[in-house]
Amino acid sequence: MFIHLGGDTVIRSKDVVAILDQDTHDSSSITRQFLSSQENSDVVEISKELTKSVVVTIDRVYLSPISSLTLRRRAQVVSEFEDFSEEVGENAET
Repeated sequence: MFIHLGGDTVIRSKDVVAILDQDTHDSSSITRQFLSSQENSDVVEISKELTKSVVVTIDRVYLSPISSLTLRRRAQVVSEFEDFSEEVGENAET
């Protein structure tokens, strides 16, 4: 399944490593070091709007204008749907 990060950006949910709140990024030296170590080509600024969350995936970091809480909820809904789909598929096979 996919998660909409804002603008025209959609990513595969299974590629998400972390969803961080921008405030956490600003206050955490470890997070700042991680993001500064990423090459500019690996950081995607989705919108010129205020960045509210940082989404870390396997191969990129996305700066999203959508709050981390909203993105986590979207990811949770996707996860629950995938679990339900697997459960229905297993029951159909028997």
